[in-house]
Amino acid sequence: MTVPRQLPNAITIARVLCAPVFLWLLLADGGADGGMRWAAAILFIVAIATDGVDGYIARRYKIVTDLGKLLDPIADKVLTGFAFIGLSILAELPWWVTILVLVREIGITVHRLVVASDHVVAAAWMGKLKTIAQAVALSLALLPLSEIVGGWVVWLNIVTMWAAVILTVASGIDYVVTEVRGARRGRERRA
Repeated sequence: MTVPRQLPNAITIARVLCAPVFLWLLLADGGADGGMRWAAAILFIVAIATDGVDGYIARRYKIVTDLGKLLDPIADKVLTGFAFIGLSILAELPWWVTILVLVREIGITVHRLVVASDHVVAAAWMGKLKTIAQAVALSLALLPLSEIVGGWVVWLNIVTMWAAVILTVASGIDYVVTEVRGARRGRERRA
């Protein structure tokens, strides 16, 4: 089976394009637990799930590109960033959580873009785990499940959100330490 070389990147770009549509759906009716909220949550879940799809296709058909390695984590950050911002606008998530996450995400993205001409920094395992934790926590926060299954889901969301925040900070520290060590090794090789 032949797969177009740019298919994984096209899926990644589609994830970025879903982000503003998702945010509009979330905020359109003030975050009420009606149809717009469900549509926003489902769009978010489908869009974030494409993260695994584009990576699988790229690896399976050996069409991994440097552009894809650069765009994929950016697409995740745009989508999850919009979700954090939307939940904070609706006062469903404290702004300090959103700001902490965005500072980490923007800082690492800017660094990736700055060093892109020298080397591409692919997502590490801890960063991937962080993305999964954020996806689960945000999905639980977006889905109006407490109306259906009861208030216990709110506590489940609190636990998953804390796990996502802790992994966000830990993976940010891991990223910085790895890059500093890599830069040090690079200087030692050149010396």
